[in-house]
Amino acid sequence: MAWLHTWSGLVCGWLLCAIFLTGSLSVFRDPITRWMEAEPLATAATSAAVGERSLSEAERYFHQHAAGARFWRVQLPQRPGEPLQLAWRDGATLRQAFLAADSGALLPGPQRRQTEGGRHFMSFHYMLQLPVLGFWLVGWLTLGLLVALVSGVVIHRRIFLDFFTFRPGVGPRAWLDAHNVTAVMTLPFLLMIAYTGLAIFPSSYLPWPMQAVYGFSDQAASRFQDELGERQAPDRVPLPNTPNEPPSWAMQLHRAQALTGQTAHLLLIERPATPAMKLRVLGRVAVSPASQTLFTPQASVLFDGFTGSVLQVQHGQPDTLSIGDQVQGVIKSLHFADFGGWAMKWVYFICGLLGLLMMASGTLLFAMKRRIKSQREFATATAAFYRGVEACNVACIAGIGVACGAYFYANRLLPLALAERAQWEIRCFLLVWLATLAHALLRAPAKAWTEQLGLAAALCLGLPLLNRWTTGQDIGRYLQAGDWQRASVEGVALAFGLLLMAVLVKRRQAGVR
Repeated sequence: MAWLHTWSGLVCGWLLCAIFLTGSLSVFRDPITRWMEAEPLATAATSAAVGERSLSEAERYFHQHAAGARFWRVQLPQRPGEPLQLAWRDGATLRQAFLAADSGALLPGPQRRQTEGGRHFMSFHYMLQLPVLGFWLVGWLTLGLLVALVSGVVIHRRIFLDFFTFRPGVGPRAWLDAHNVTAVMTLPFLLMIAYTGLAIFPSSYLPWPMQAVYGFSDQAASRFQDELGERQAPDRVPLPNTPNEPPSWAMQLHRAQALTGQTAHLLLIERPATPAMKLRVLGRVAVSPASQTLFTPQASVLFDGFTGSVLQVQHGQPDTLSIGDQVQGVIKSLHFADFGGWAMKWVYFICGLLGLLMMASGTLLFAMKRRIKSQREFATATAAFYRGVEACNVACIAGIGVACGAYFYANRLLPLALAERAQWEIRCFLLVWLATLAHALLRAPAKAWTEQLGLAAALCLGLPLLNRWTTGQDIGRYLQAGDWQRASVEGVALAFGLLLMAVLVKRRQAGVR
């Protein structure tokens, strides 16, 4: 078990450090996306309310410019100052238009930067920006994490005594104590996050049970989902008096909100301008105030596009779903922190960082012990192997922080008119991360640690200054406008910068250069 814990932790630990850091950041992907889009600050006069005129203008615009599209989509503003976002597909091209939320006036374009925002951290977290290979690799790494956790519990016979033992310093004992303390503190969270991360994709990671029952046809997955959800034919509730013309979108929006109790988030018109036209209103699950249930489904109402009859209502209460859908919804809610409001997101963020510290201290402890014992497990290649281990430790612990900082800087420094701008931000992230590995291989381990931690600290501390220089916005202006989400992004960056500076000072005091 000790051998299994050591080597599964080492082999999986490097990429898991990167996965846990990006996963922790992805908990706040919406505030990060807002910061990276750099929309102008909302004034006191702006509002997020959608007027009836703006929805009428949206419908008119669709009829004039997208009459033959397969669908029309209207994303409603969530915050003051945001426009209505119109989208439709013209062949293989996704078209967009933006209207003022109050008047419906056509805007010249989005007042935001083209960016993947916080969604990049979520994508990297579960597939390493490699759609197929990365998806399976993360699955295997997650399984390795479960193996390391279970074997770690088995070999730590003094688990509770170790939890209350901490000997500060820079030697192996201090790192062992840090590893034990953070492991015990986060053990329930890590077991939950690893299991739910695998259980979200049951038919992908374990397809054989479903294939044994439903076969290998293209309809197998849909048949499985239908039986899992126990879906029934929707109730058709007609209007008391069928109107002579289709009801307005504003009327349908208000009816949907009255039926479900959720604020509308999206209008989706299926098969527009045809006899089979349907209008679906999707609700928004609010982050604040916090929900009183572990899982809150997204409410939706489906209308007949011409008569306005209610074809289907999905309420925002879990007990309206089947047992199968409730179980899957709870698993997803547990993994994505879709409950408990902002307070629970901060809990997930802190636990994720503690889990990162647990894995980082484990990989560092491995290198320290092997360096002290000078074992020759790999004959003449032993020295080169452990040199590679130390370089991977630097790149996957300090280097991933540098790469995340570079991602934010690329968002502010890349030209606004650059083609594939969002993809270039991601490429900068990956190229900088690769450069940190090359730097760690070329420099002595102690110098590589100091230089990369120092660079990560500088990037964090300089982020508000860069934002002020490139956009005229900063944490002070965000706070004055009451924009706590974007202010928190820079506040956390400053906190990380100060923490990394404290680590560097501690290393210098301990005589580590």
